[in-house]
Amino acid sequence: MERRLFLQQTGVVAGAAMVAPSLISAKKKPNKLVILHTNDTHSNIDPFPVNHPKFPNMGGVSRRASLIQSIRNQEENVLLLDAGDIFQGTPYFNKFKGVLEMKTMAAMNYDIVTLGNHDFDIGMEAYKSALSHASFQVVNANYELSSTPLEEVVKPYTIIRKAGFKIGVFGVGVDLQGLVPNENWKGLTYQDPIAAAQKQADALRKEGCDVVICLSHLGYEYKTNQVSDKVLAASTHGINVIIGGHTHTFLEDMQEFKNKEGKAVFVNQVGYGGLKLGRIDIELCPDSGKFTIASINQLLDQDIV
Repeated sequence: MERRLFLQQTGVVAGAAMVAPSLISAKKKPNKLVILHTNDTHSNIDPFPVNHPKFPNMGGVSRRASLIQSIRNQEENVLLLDAGDIFQGTPYFNKFKGVLEMKTMAAMNYDIVTLGNHDFDIGMEAYKSALSHASFQVVNANYELSSTPLEEVVKPYTIIRKAGFKIGVFGVGVDLQGLVPNENWKGLTYQDPIAAAQKQADALRKEGCDVVICLSHLGYEYKTNQVSDKVLAASTHGINVIIGGHTHTFLEDMQEFKNKEGKAVFVNQVGYGGLKLGRIDIELCPDSGKFTIASINQLLDQDIV
């Protein structure tokens, strides 16, 4: 999809969340929130090599930053999120131990991120040290981190106010057993992500949040019974949007599922390597309290400079 199309259109409206035109045209103008998101960027600071078989000269932090800034120039209320695995994948990670990734994300003004399994590849002390170069909040609700180096820097959830919305964001992560050397996450206890997600969703609703977002590093779907974003969506209630990672799934459009109460929950994931930027537009009608959700995923191609 060309850059001009992305900047001009608001995305495909998910049918179950669509509000009647009479509500959209109410006396009070709807409040608009733009959520931008990435996942599994894996230390890809530069664009992919020109000889890459699938993504030649695509991606790169500079192009992502330019696109994010162009959207911020057009939109008043933007929230920038990441669903984990910031680290591991290029020599930049090996040399700078995560500091460069944190600095570039700080320069792009990320608001909230969650933990991926590869973010433990340098251990919790080194992660905490690298995090000192960033200003965003890290959230995870199903890793018990008491008495670990991350106890004070990772919160189960955070609440942000933008565009008249009260937005609750929490995180859940994959079981690290077998994915990360045990010594790198010593003291961390993995807890059921479904139970943890429901606990956080309930708490955020009690706090009066209009929108509840889950940053998930569980994976989009599996052929086994492993918990995925699709399973999480169907097994919980109170969550509006799940922004996922881990399985490097390139979704062309945000997917809609039914939650435990039969209500719509939306799931999105934008592959890996910083090749795409996800965008979710939410409009809240002040008069009715109802909102629409629309989404579009932008490939960072050669046209983004």
